Amino acid sequence: MTAKAREMKAAGLDVISFAAGEPDFNTPDPIIAAAKQALDDGFTKYAPSKGHPTLVEAIQRKVKRENKFSAEASQIVVSCGAKHSVYNALQVLLNPGDEVILFAPFWMTYADQVALAGGKIVVITTDVENNFCPHPDQIKAAITPRTKAIVCNTPSNPTGGAWDRNLIKEVAAIALRHNLTIISDEIYERITYDHDHTSFASLSKDVANQTITILGVSKTYAMTGWRVGFTVSNPQIAAAMANLQDQVTSNATTFAQIGAATALDSDPSLVQGMIDAFTTRRSLGLDLIRQIPGCSVNDPKGAFYFFINVKSHLNSSIADDITLANHLLETAHIATVPGSVFYAPGHLRLSYATSPDQITEGITRLKTALADLS
Repeated sequence: MTAKAREMKAAGLDVISFAAGEPDFNTPDPIIAAAKQALDDGFTKYAPSKGHPTLVEAIQRKVKRENKFSAEASQIVVSCGAKHSVYNALQVLLNPGDEVILFAPFWMTYADQVALAGGKIVVITTDVENNFCPHPDQIKAAITPRTKAIVCNTPSNPTGGAWDRNLIKEVAAIALRHNLTIISDEIYERITYDHDHTSFASLSKDVANQTITILGVSKTYAMTGWRVGFTVSNPQIAAAMANLQDQVTSNATTFAQIGAATALDSDPSLVQGMIDAFTTRRSLGLDLIRQIPGCSVNDPKGAFYFFINVKSHLNSSIADDITLANHLLETAHIATVPGSVFYAPGHLRLSYATSPDQITEGITRLKTALADLS
């Protein structure tokens, strides 16, 4: 959808895109300056495959300060983005036929990466009544002798749902009882609204030993194109991921790692303006969406997405959300992402990582287009 929207814009059409999952802000100036200086200082050579010491040390400070757990250098692997980190984790964990529990709606890459590792997904469906958070009994019922891992993404893409500390403790207890690895994707950890983020690995040493924490700089610091993510896990898993990565990509870009280290060590005020902007946009968008007849939306506690239920607007001519998304792009010139790709048919995901004016105009177009369909 993003690519098609860009093509239409290039052709001169006034397209508003809610499709891209990245902040619309530029990377903060001090981070850019640090990377430029790193180039001048000769950080243009290979680095250790598992991460440059400057960044590894910054990660150790960051997780102790913000995530409330300690990590040795042997537990950290720096990769080419959080997506690469998830891939590494699944590749070293799974044997053919192993099962991985996912919570729908979920980021579609999880399913594809499980398949690439020879595994099988077991999907637990969540609902808006619980703000798309699972119930522990659902997890217990989904576990089989082949279950190897649980992928937890809080705050969530695509729903913005966020798990409270009690739920995280309950899921961790289940994982310990059944000897399951927790893959905890916390890439949106800093972008939250009236919610205190809890890292699984902060609960206890036993939980940390069975958790692969996925972190990065892409969302918090508007560094999506820098491609720097990292994992914290037990040393055995970290060594396996480092060995795999050494034969695939080697190190993440060296000077980008220096920029990422600067980001992690920066004062929180460096990104607070972006988070404040997302907070304002969230409130604006929720008010507008809730004025659209036949649509409902949850109250996102994190990330920067609206996940809208549009089932009442589907009919014989617009039979599903994929058809609807294409219709909206062609007729209303707004780009959205259909919920079916997140295993949640009948929904649309709209990113509010765009200006208030674009949010107002885009959701107004959505309201008009849906009214026309009715």
